[in-house]
Parts: sequence; structure tokens; C-alpha cells
Amino acid sequence: MRRIFALLIACLMIFGLTACGGGNSTESVEDSAAEAPAESSSEEAAAEDTQNASDILVVYFSATGTTKGVAEKIASITGADIYEINAAQEYTSEDLDWNDSDSRTTHEQNDPSVRPEIGSDPVSLDGYSTVYIGFPIWWGEEPRIMDTFVESYNFDGITMIPFCTSSSSGIGMSGKNLESNAGSGNWLDGERFGGGVSEEELQTWIDGLQ
Repeated sequence: MRRIFALLIACLMIFGLTACGGGNSTESVEDSAAEAPAESSSEEAAAEDTQNASDILVVYFSATGTTKGVAEKIASITGADIYEINAAQEYTSEDLDWNDSDSRTTHEQNDPSVRPEIGSDPVSLDGYSTVYIGFPIWWGEEPRIMDTFVESYNFDGITMIPFCTSSSSGIGMSGKNLESNAGSGNWLDGERFGGGVSEEELQTWIDGLQ
């Protein structure tokens, strides 16, 4: 009897230890499984916040850096994202010589049908409600690469705000040309700025937009 009783006690102890070990293992797996979705959800939320950090985009083309400087100031004031239009074939100083009747830009600007190729990666307009679109004035109008850009995107539901840079020439028909070629978007009247425009002047202009 004593032997049988001792064997029963030993079996009960072994069963108890096995049950405890199994319980700890299950609890550990369940905890890990419960934590994983929360961590993934947090990462997804952070990614979404980054993607939708701003509903304003500043798009610009700048061959000499003048328009770039103004575009960066506008982006700084508005907290906008920024996108640069780069030409697939970069413009050289010789290309930009308006005194040369045979220069590349002279030929382009004299032919409204020309569409220079864009070299920068496409930009997604998803989530943007306002787009500032900037460019230099060439031969009294927008560079033809700007027509390439606006014809490549759908601006439905987006407020489009043109701005240009030049030493003296106004924006002329450039904004209207872009609006016509785009065929979509709510286009506001554009504005011309010199390269040295201050952030205060730009802020006044932005505040007055309707």
C-alpha cells in the first residue's frame, strides 16, 4: 500500500509540473500575439500621418535657381510639400540665351506645340487640395516643360495657384495657358515675383488669395 500511495503522489506531482509549464507557455504565446497587432497598427498610423502631413504642394521648374528660391519660401510659409520638375535634358547657359535666335529655348518658345520631356519621377497628387505651381518667364510665357507637366496630371478638386519669376516681365497669359492645357483644376490668377522677394511679401500675397 505504501508503495502504491508513493507512486500516486509521484504521478500527481509530475502531472502538476507539466500543467504549470504548459500554462506558462500558452500565456507567453498569447501575449506575443496580442502585442503584435498593436505594434503594427501604430506603425501604420505613423506612416499615414507622414503621408498626409500637408494638403498643400509647391511644384516648380527652375533652370537657374531663381524660381527654386521663391518656391522654397512659399513652402516654408505654408508648411507645404515641395516637388521639382527637372528636364530630362538639362538646360545649359547656351540653351537659355535669348539673344541667340538658334538657341534651344528660342526654338521651344517659338513653337507652342513643343513638349520637353520631364526627367524627375512622377508625383502623386493624392491628398493635396492646393498646389502652387511656379516657373520662370521665358519669352513672355511659361516654359514649354510646364505645359508637359500640366497635361500629364488630373487636377480635379485642386486649387491651382500659379506664380512666376522674372526680372521685369509679368505673368501675362502664362497662368491661362496652363489652365487651358491642364483642362482640370480650379485655377486662380497668378503672380510675378522677383528673385529677391521677401517672405513677408509672399505672406501678404498668400493671405490675399481667394
